Amino acid sequence: MSRAEAQDDRVGEPAVATPGGPDAARAPGPLWSLGLLRSELLTTFRRWRTLALLAVLAAVPILVGIAVKIETSDGSSLGGGGGGGGGGGAGPAFISQVSNNGLFLVFTALAATLPFFLPMAIGVVAGDAIAGESSAGTLRYLLVAPAGRSRLLLTKYATVIAFCLAATLVVAVSALAVGALLFPVGDLITISGTRITYAEGLGRALLIALVVAASLVGIAALGLFVSTLTGSGIAAMATTVGLLITVQILDQIPQLDALQPYFFSHYWLSFADVMREPVYWDDLVKNLGLQALYAAVFGSAAWARFTTKDITA
Repeated sequence: MSRAEAQDDRVGEPAVATPGGPDAARAPGPLWSLGLLRSELLTTFRRWRTLALLAVLAAVPILVGIAVKIETSDGSSLGGGGGGGGGGGAGPAFISQVSNNGLFLVFTALAATLPFFLPMAIGVVAGDAIAGESSAGTLRYLLVAPAGRSRLLLTKYATVIAFCLAATLVVAVSALAVGALLFPVGDLITISGTRITYAEGLGRALLIALVVAASLVGIAALGLFVSTLTGSGIAAMATTVGLLITVQILDQIPQLDALQPYFFSHYWLSFADVMREPVYWDDLVKNLGLQALYAAVFGSAAWARFTTKDITA
């Protein structure tokens, strides 16, 4: 076997660094890893698909704001009451206040996009992370030393997490701008009925956006795991979105109430508790803990699968 053929056979295998050997000398440093992450971020956020997803997310607050403005143009108010435990009534509780304070459009938009639009966008990006490279025939080239499989997988997941944050902030910023343009702003009333300043409301809006972004960590890890199981980006994206819809349906069936606290979407709307006075932390902590558990389980499963599979494309 020629040296070129032997090198070709090793493409796609995990890079093994031998202490003191040539691989150790070529081991990439932190700056190289940051360069890889930067390259992945630029590649992801320059794709037309990614930009289209962000545009759709930005349009949701605009549509909601216009609809509320039209509905309340005659001076009437929208119906809706306070939310139940765990943020279950987040949507009605927030939308009823939008006409009184535009900042509530941020909370309403996040409540409207979190059950489906945001996680669907995350599922598309995560599902395409590995499978998309495989279907495009570029995965083997990405795995040429000194990248390594573990480093590449971690970079892909970090990119998906960055998209989680970017997508959430796009919704929040769009809603903040539309709310300020269409409705009055100022001091606001919390779900508990207490008054807080607009500046404090902005701080809570930022905290809510961060909580929503963290709520998507679980579906991001699940999508990445699915992406390692197939060589088709479309199949991985469809499977991830299908699992999302299935879990959302199961979370609404009363007979499954014993299992529902373990579904990654069960505590998503608990972010509404940030708008209570004092903040109700119990469901928020449960949500963040559950997302960390899903990230650990499916992240480990993705690593175990990706580091042992044969890469042929």
